[in-house]
Amino acid sequence: MILAFLEIPALDIFSEDTENLTSTIQLVLILTVLSLAPAILILMTCFTRIVIVLSFVRSGLATQQMPPNQVIVGLALFLTFFIMAPVFSEVNETALQPMFEGEMSQEEAFEAAAVPMKSFMAEHTREKDLALFMGYAGEERPETLEDIPLTSLVPAFAISELKTAFQIGFMIFVPFLVIDMVVASVLMSMGMMMLPPVMIALPFKVLLFVMVDGWHLIVRSLLFSF
Repeated sequence: MILAFLEIPALDIFSEDTENLTSTIQLVLILTVLSLAPAILILMTCFTRIVIVLSFVRSGLATQQMPPNQVIVGLALFLTFFIMAPVFSEVNETALQPMFEGEMSQEEAFEAAAVPMKSFMAEHTREKDLALFMGYAGEERPETLEDIPLTSLVPAFAISELKTAFQIGFMIFVPFLVIDMVVASVLMSMGMMMLPPVMIALPFKVLLFVMVDGWHLIVRSLLFSF
């Protein structure tokens, strides 16, 4: 009954009111871009590396759900905004503001916004990964950064970030693995084979992580890796 009182305007593609039709199409496009924003944030920024490394820290500590997923994702988001601030600022100055002021069209703004994003991604993308996608697409070797298409650069950047994140995760796991091995050896030598080593190793791993100021070291390493 409530919907009966709502007048939903119909979209007539054959209408002569081109201005209204253009505004409607622009609104649909904006909503589409907003729905894709999470994927863009994950694949075109440093979010992937940060959230994977933080997840490795939690797995190495074996603290189950501590810190919770919300804390890890929230910290990864704020670190992403902090690291990407210069890139986002350049995108705003060279693309968004001129488009809002009517100095360039949407297509020109998109091309201008792609330049700083490409620069950031290309800096952290392995040449081997980029050659994989460009070779599969049958594209020639690019001469300049502008010649690299986003369709090849984005997935190449994503798998390069995955490799780097897993390398950092391996280095994080090593000291925790040593503690697990030492605790397991001590328990076995004492004949306590029925006692789970993880239960005894957990407080030692947390104590070691706190004593060396682990979160500071992890975040510092992430910041300096970009």
